[in-house]
Amino acid sequence: MSQKQMFNLEGKVAVITGGGAGIGNEIARTYLEKGAKVALLDRADTIVDIAKTLGGDKAIGLQVDVTSKDQVNNAIKAVVDHYGCIDIAVNCAGVALLDTAENLSEDMWDATLSINLKGTFLVCQAVGNIMLKQGHGSIINLASQAGVVALPNHIAYCASKAGVIGLTQVLALEWGPSNINVNAISPTVVLTELGKRAWAGKIGEEFKAKIPSRRFAEPEQIAAAAVYLASPEASIINGANLVIDGGFTVQ
Repeated sequence: MSQKQMFNLEGKVAVITGGGAGIGNEIARTYLEKGAKVALLDRADTIVDIAKTLGGDKAIGLQVDVTSKDQVNNAIKAVVDHYGCIDIAVNCAGVALLDTAENLSEDMWDATLSINLKGTFLVCQAVGNIMLKQGHGSIINLASQAGVVALPNHIAYCASKAGVIGLTQVLALEWGPSNINVNAISPTVVLTELGKRAWAGKIGEEFKAKIPSRRFAEPEQIAAAAVYLASPEASIINGANLVIDGGFTVQ
């Protein structure tokens, strides 16, 4: 295979949660450019229009609460009914509700674990059952550097993302023999619109000073990693956690 043909997703069908904005939307855009068809799952009521604008007849949008097993299962069934299969699933849906450990509310804890960890599991379970019948598939879960090292005020977020990494490893172990690869991506701060607002000014400069590369990640860099992990060239990679953090976690 020539270099020009590598990392091609032509004809593949990808489900992407959190596809309405941010990293999920950038991954969807990049997958479309690589030839895939996409289904965007998001709780935003504008997701149908977002998908149509992004990919025309090569993209569909489904409004879904990933914490609801029934909604997830119905959405995955709708994707299979529409496209006939699911080759790739990317779990990007997530929240970051922050406070000190002594002050974090139970509601913030429950919401973080429910969306970030339970939601990821429910989507993995639903698409996994499809992929097991197909005999192939690739699942990519968005974790975080916060799943590898501790960050202040991130107790629920760190716990949820560490759980995503553990979940990824177990699924890789169980489903690898069925030709299903399950991997995680753990970014540092990513400069989505939300990321730019949250880390603007002094707080962002102070955090970048702790990163050996002295910068945050761009959405396109995370999307590029998601393309690689979904491509045939990465078919031997299973159970990995690809940390994209400018060296933050090596310290």
